[in-house]
Amino acid sequence: MPIPENPIEQFAIDLAASFGFLTRLPIARVTPDGGADLARAAWAFPIAGIVVGLIGALVYTFAYKLGLTAWPAAALSVVATLLVTGCLHEDGLADTADGLGGGATRERKLDIMRDSRIGTYGVCALILSILIRTSALASLGRPSLVAMALIAAHGAARAALPAFMALLPPARGDGLSHAAGRPAQNRVMIAGGLGIVILAIFLGPLPGIAALILLAAAVASMAWLSSSQIGGQTGDVIGALEQIGEIIVLMVALH
Repeated sequence: MPIPENPIEQFAIDLAASFGFLTRLPIARVTPDGGADLARAAWAFPIAGIVVGLIGALVYTFAYKLGLTAWPAAALSVVATLLVTGCLHEDGLADTADGLGGGATRERKLDIMRDSRIGTYGVCALILSILIRTSALASLGRPSLVAMALIAAHGAARAALPAFMALLPPARGDGLSHAAGRPAQNRVMIAGGLGIVILAIFLGPLPGIAALILLAAAVASMAWLSSSQIGGQTGDVIGALEQIGEIIVLMVALH
């Protein structure tokens, strides 16, 4: 796809690519053939995350105003984010847990991660992820606190993904991760800057700094684990990192 000279047009294309891949909202879709477009749009990942978090916050507020207690309202909020994203990141988390937990060799780990079936490690990872996120939102209680935490979690978690993509080469010679390649440094920096702003606004300066440090540690740890286990990164590992990022920010929001 040729890069348009008009920066406004490129901005719109990048937004469409990020929303099209990261959500199921009715925006132009991105397919594996659009990998290069996805890498170029990586800076916009946190913007898509803000919208996902906002949708979850609206569902929580609506359920809360209808008289539901915090737990069912939180569960409905998480369900809304799952529907909006098509469980994209949850799928990556499950496949990563199965592959890294069940494979004895690099090749076997990658084969398991590509298998559409889900194993015990994947099931346990999904249950824990959904349970932790739901309980965190329920513990926050007030719709205003839940809204800020959701926007911060979804926006900042996705802001960390371009840095991870740039750190490691693709583990496979095919697939979307290979087609996308590594985002350019300026795209990574824009996404990171957006993530910092999101944390500062929706968590506050000190909690935002704490979340930023923990997110950086998660990126570094996942990069080390992926490099040592499978020799690079895959789309599944990127999805798993997003889930870890969400949980980190929600845990910080509780303090």
